[in-house]
Amino acid sequence: MGITASNLTKVYGTQKAVDDVSFEMNTGEVLGFLGPNGAGKTTTMRILTCYLDPTAGTATLDGYDIHDHPEEVRRRIGYLPEDTPLYADMPVIDYLRLSADLQSVPEADVDDRIQEMMDVCGLGPERHKRIGELSKGFQQRVGLAQALLHDPPVLILDEPTTGLDPNQIAEIRELIKEIGQEKTVMLSSHILKEVEMTCDRILIIDQGRIVADGATEELQQQFMGGTRLRVTVDAPGDADVDGALENVEGVASVQRSNGSYELSAASDVEPAANVFHLCADRGWVLTELTPIESSLEDVFRDLTETPDTPEEMSSRAT
Repeated sequence: MGITASNLTKVYGTQKAVDDVSFEMNTGEVLGFLGPNGAGKTTTMRILTCYLDPTAGTATLDGYDIHDHPEEVRRRIGYLPEDTPLYADMPVIDYLRLSADLQSVPEADVDDRIQEMMDVCGLGPERHKRIGELSKGFQQRVGLAQALLHDPPVLILDEPTTGLDPNQIAEIRELIKEIGQEKTVMLSSHILKEVEMTCDRILIIDQGRIVADGATEELQQQFMGGTRLRVTVDAPGDADVDGALENVEGVASVQRSNGSYELSAASDVEPAANVFHLCADRGWVLTELTPIESSLEDVFRDLTETPDTPEEMSSRAT
């Protein structure tokens, strides 16, 4: 059944940390929950896990309401907070046995579930090591293993790849994608490239409110502001390439960048053919004509970057 959030709001004094947030997600979906620091991501996740009560609104997880059935909600969630709370002096296998007991895994299933998590998270060789002796990457795997141990239908991960090296990030990413085929997975991360490669859908929050929701490709097309092209031309030294490109039908603006030109067009115009014909007519050699794709980082900055105040601009100027 997944997650349904309805008008979630959390107020601290005069500040709205979460402001009327609503969304739905389904089983088999991996959702990337993005936003700048202080945007309300962690607060929203803590509300969904019944760690915090919302000031207003509600949510259901796997069909259970956070107000009416908080214990049922907790049973159906695997939660990995940003700072993974682990007992550093405990061996991995003992910690997982403790987690199984706390999560009410049936005694007859405990050994099989622990072994399955050892296999899924690649912890077999480390099973008897103390958690404090493990690398950050393996500690994250232990955190994931305890979150998955009771086989929850919903998994909520807050910055699951924090502090990992590139190899570890790739391993955790593949693990999350595999898990996400059968469960509802919501994850928060500041590593936007990893979110692009891991998530089916992106939800961006800023100042407590949702500002974008959709598949990565859809958001890129929606916010890229029309076609952009990178053009490189081999022309005589006295040729006015800048002026000629600016006058091409459908080209809204031209910017020069490292010997190339970046062309922006209106959203309903494709100027590539017109650029090609311009160069052919004038005998110029067109050495590059490449579409510039908007990245998730471009979308994120466009939606969450706060304009400078006059005081900030003055401070930088001095």
